[in-house]
Amino acid sequence: MPLTQQDFYHLCSLSRLSPDPAAQEEMAQQCSHILNYMDKLSEVDTSGIEPLYSPVEHECFFRDDIAVRRCDRSAILNDAPVTDGEFFIVPRIVEGK
Repeated sequence: MPLTQQDFYHLCSLSRLSPDPAAQEEMAQQCSHILNYMDKLSEVDTSGIEPLYSPVEHECFFRDDIAVRRCDRSAILNDAPVTDGEFFIVPRIVEGK
């Protein structure tokens, strides 16, 4: 499929590209090569072939939705420089009440 200059400019505007004039000819040729390759791919008979959603097999491991306490509050607060025993104490960074 030959890419006309008008098609190339339209493609550039859709892509929000504004190539400098020196690069336009090369970009137009590259786009034309890509479109030719896509034409070749569309000629391949893929009837009877299942779509491939990912080249990697994915297994989904479900777990029960149960709330579990993973960390002890006191263990986390022990790592803080300043606490009141229940909360972190941090310097005030917002003025006001």
